[in-house]
Amino acid sequence: MSRTVLRYGDRAVLVELGAPAEVLPIRDWLVRQGNPAVLTVTPAARTLLVEFDPALLSEAGLRELLDAAADAPATGATAGEPVRLPVRYDGADLDAVAEAAGLSRDAVVALHSGADYTVQFCGFSPGFGYLTGLPERLRLPRLASPRASVPAGSVAIAGEFTGVYPRPSPGGWRLLGTTDAPLFTLDADPPARLAPGTRVRFVPR
Repeated sequence: MSRTVLRYGDRAVLVELGAPAEVLPIRDWLVRQGNPAVLTVTPAARTLLVEFDPALLSEAGLRELLDAAADAPATGATAGEPVRLPVRYDGADLDAVAEAAGLSRDAVVALHSGADYTVQFCGFSPGFGYLTGLPERLRLPRLASPRASVPAGSVAIAGEFTGVYPRPSPGGWRLLGTTDAPLFTLDADPPARLAPGTRVRFVPR
């Protein structure tokens, strides 16, 4: 495992890792320990931001915890039944994705809906999860020119990720389809349906 631990102010460290698959096991292990000195653990694509209370734990002590977490098994918050999102594969970029990947439309749908995904991290917009697990054949770059507005519920791909736009917003991801599943409801608890570690499956309609 490739890992670099960088000081991030006097109350946090940034852990740089070699691959997305290395991030959540360490996050899960730290959460399971329930150490009161570890205040927040925020995952991203290949990094983990760990905030700690220096009155309870030194930076050296936190680094020792991270050493212990390095061999943590991939269990914890990523377990459980996946969230199943029904999708109409009617996206504006479906044909272009099929052509770029050298596949038929049906093959693109089968590949995308046949994969198991995990929410790696959340960001960009409330409720937007960056999902890993996208098949290699579908890993295409973002659009050269982003759209000024992408409809809510758009299921899209970009690079190694897939995701769903929870509300209308600008965006440069390639649109494969749409879902009516609500992903962010302000008065729900929690408001966001997806969180880091959540497993997801897309179900064609």
